[in-house]
Amino acid sequence: MADCIFCKLANGEIPTKMIFENDKVACFADANPQAPVHVLVLPKCHIESADGITPENSDCVKAVFEAIPQVADKLGIKDNYRVINNCGEGAGQSVKHLHFHIVSGDETLKARLF
Repeated sequence: MADCIFCKLANGEIPTKMIFENDKVACFADANPQAPVHVLVLPKCHIESADGITPENSDCVKAVFEAIPQVADKLGIKDNYRVINNCGEGAGQSVKHLHFHIVSGDETLKARLF
């Protein structure tokens, strides 16, 4: 989607420090962290929210969940993190691009990300 900030970040149109990336997934630090470790993992294909997942695009979501353990391992937070998704404005979704928050309270890792 042309005006989606997450599409632009995921596709390199807006510079960001990628923590993890492959052909289907992008992961970068949350600009407004709510925990010492707070990163976003999202599919590079544009899906507006969890309500927009279909049989045609579910492989994009599968790729995100296959990447999450790799991200956790890279950040050194295996077995010490939460995965959160907000679906819709009423639930706190502020960017209309499906994304998952990985959060961990490990203070020692914060300096590596921000």
